[in-house]
Amino acid sequence: MDNNGTSNERELTENVQPWWQRFVAGLNEFYHAPYRQTMARAARDEEDFFMLLMFAESLGIDNPASFYTLELQPLFLENFHEWHTRMGMDRCPFDHVGCC
Repeated sequence: MDNNGTSNERELTENVQPWWQRFVAGLNEFYHAPYRQTMARAARDEEDFFMLLMFAESLGIDNPASFYTLELQPLFLENFHEWHTRMGMDRCPFDHVGCC
């Protein structure tokens, strides 16, 4: 009888666990869905500001942190085209970067 009891308990926990995980996932989605667009916009704005800080010296804007951001420019150069088009610059403002 113990074998049947333990096997029934295993089947019950195997069937209940996916339901519980789906329920938690649904609650998580219900909570996060209204804020997803706002959080994505805030993250994009933060990334735009960071890109401006990195490329400010190249754009002719004094940047007190240019010593530190100069090392990061090659890493973010592949995202530069998306950034400068989003900022309203149709063409790349740099002569030495051929992204457009």
